[in-house]
Amino acid sequence: YYSTYGHVEKLAEEIKKGAASVEGVEAKLWQVPETLPEEVLGKMGAPPKSDVPIIAPNDLTEADGLLFGFPTRFGMMASQFKAFLDATGGLWRTQALAGKPAGIFYSTGSQGGGQETTP
Repeated sequence: YYSTYGHVEKLAEEIKKGAASVEGVEAKLWQVPETLPEEVLGKMGAPPKSDVPIIAPNDLTEADGLLFGFPTRFGMMASQFKAFLDATGGLWRTQALAGKPAGIFYSTGSQGGGQETTP
């Protein structure tokens, strides 16, 4: 997941709890790397990032299934998450993620904030 202000992180934590409640399921959280400088994040009033591990593209191969979470920015995923997905090109080229079920979840700041176009 990517979360600037913690909202998507909270959603991810709750989804993890739900997934982990299923017998035989181990759920793990990773956050994508931040691309904004600390100075900019400070001016935006963003809280410090949590201690959830930062994911690298090859970490995706460890999972049996994937659920991606991000905030919506004008009807699109946050650029931090897009940058991470762009870095996974080699995995897609080699079919390393073929057959893994996947889904998305996302959050907007208002009604009409892009949730209808993000998927």
